[in-house]
Amino acid sequence: MTESQVDTAAPQVEEPEKPFKVEIVVRRYSSETDQEPYWQSFTVDMYSTNRILDALHQIKWEQDSTLAFRRSCAHGVCGSDAMRINGRNRLACKTLIKDLDITKPVYVEAIKGLPLERDLIVDMDPFFESFKEVQPFLQASDKPEKERIQSIEDRAVFDDTTKCILCAACTTSCPVFWTDGQYFGPAAIVNAHRFIFDSRDEAASTRLDILNDQEGVWRCRTTFNCTEACPRGIEVTKAIAEVKQAVLRGRP
Repeated sequence: MTESQVDTAAPQVEEPEKPFKVEIVVRRYSSETDQEPYWQSFTVDMYSTNRILDALHQIKWEQDSTLAFRRSCAHGVCGSDAMRINGRNRLACKTLIKDLDITKPVYVEAIKGLPLERDLIVDMDPFFESFKEVQPFLQASDKPEKERIQSIEDRAVFDDTTKCILCAACTTSCPVFWTDGQYFGPAAIVNAHRFIFDSRDEAASTRLDILNDQEGVWRCRTTFNCTEACPRGIEVTKAIAEVKQAVLRGRP
């Protein structure tokens, strides 16, 4: 082999990404010490692949251990870390730092429309009460010896609404829910949809009667806030429209 055939170029080594400063402004509140919520600013070292949840962890572990927020799986499945980030309902574990404009402070606050308990934590009881009221479980009178067979086509009818993780992002993005404490909200209707259109279920008419109430599907104003807020990509507004049509028909 001649010298000209020898590749003498040094291998290119990528330098590791350096951390950068991000200002996180959190809306704080404690019922024990505060009369009103207030904003508090923190500066954290972040990488582009970090998430808002990482920033909150860094604040809690290294700067202020009193910061309160919910989180569990940290992978967008449990839905427990829904919050408002720069004015939009999102999951903190799915919101990447690189997707935000970090030339400005990043504002983080609790979701709206539910009673504020502390910092980024709200009382979820009203949300789950509405969820339970639409009877979100399979109801069938017979007890077959084998599994209930369902076609691929029948399953596809309600496939989208099986993806709900009960994070409340859709419900608490709804202006009607903010102002009307009786409205079921998008998440409850989505979960009703999942069983109303299930060919194995026999309680669709019961749920349609429940949702035909003045605080049911007819309070929806089709603003699409819920669809935009859903971290699972569920077409929430479409599902609500399908339930409205089922109410008018008196059947799925």
